[in-house]
Amino acid sequence: MELTGAQWRKSRRSGSNDQCVEVATNLSGVVGVRDSKDPAGPALAFDAYSWRVFVAAVPGRP
Repeated sequence: MELTGAQWRKSRRSGSNDQCVEVATNLSGVVGVRDSKDPAGPALAFDAYSWRVFVAAVPGRP
């Protein structure tokens, strides 16, 4: 999966913490996830439905 051109962002809740993941949702039907400490490193790609299911299952989410 090619993630070139992705616009990555960290959660607003991460604050200045540098041990986070970044997410790119501006891709056509795909959500990218990468380690914020290694932006040039590997990234994972999920279909949009799988990502929504994952996020909905995260404990403590408002």
